Amino acid sequence: MSIDVRTSDQEPGTVLSQYDTDVDYLSYWTARNYEHRAEVMALSRLLQGRRFGHAVDVGGGYGRLSVVLRDYADQVTLTDPSYRQLEVAKRYLETHSGIETRLTDAAHLGFGPDSVDLAVMVRVLHHLPDPAQELSEIARIVKPGGYAIIEAANVKHAVNRVRYWLNGRRIPVTPVDIRSEENRTTESIPFVNHHPAAIARQLEAAGLHVERVLSVSNLRQPALKRVMPERLMLAAEYAMQVPLAPLSFGPSLFFMARKQPTA
Repeated sequence: MSIDVRTSDQEPGTVLSQYDTDVDYLSYWTARNYEHRAEVMALSRLLQGRRFGHAVDVGGGYGRLSVVLRDYADQVTLTDPSYRQLEVAKRYLETHSGIETRLTDAAHLGFGPDSVDLAVMVRVLHHLPDPAQELSEIARIVKPGGYAIIEAANVKHAVNRVRYWLNGRRIPVTPVDIRSEENRTTESIPFVNHHPAAIARQLEAAGLHVERVLSVSNLRQPALKRVMPERLMLAAEYAMQVPLAPLSFGPSLFFMARKQPTA
């Protein structure tokens, strides 16, 4: 495994990222095993029976899902804007072959046009109030007939719908900033929820036609996690991902979109 620290518009080693913090993401995900396994379940479900040449894990952090993509692709490139994250990836992925890393951001991936068979972007859109440029970049690098899997934090999820209804408000179609007032004032990393219809429109505008959607992490509630065995939660999750997708039920939605083949 190698680390390429270049971006499309910066010299090697000069990348400074707002994600280069002291957050221990390995511990973060260790404490969120249900969410992790629900996302692995969704990816595996969407990719089952398919084989790709080159897959790119966009904004994939330390490679948590890159190892899953490697089961479906001959080569995986993990990209992330954080040098610190990729340093963790060097250790996390040292026993996994066929995975390279590249320091770059989702809006400037640096791959050639029509050069990638599969692009996956999970847990990134919630940091992007306006993801049009990033989605266009993904569409640019994916080959005609290739696929993109995009995860979005869902403002329309079931619990939120109840909250908005109780407050007599309609769910907004525009992105919703969920940061505290203090974090907004200090200009911390954005955290936004997106409306699924808006994301579907943006994917289509970028040239990516949505073929399938899954509702993911459907039981992501602290109270449930305290009383319900994880084994049962995951069994229920598996049963819920497909039928609840049309309802936009879960807090996370996985969109599988295809770049239209050239005539």
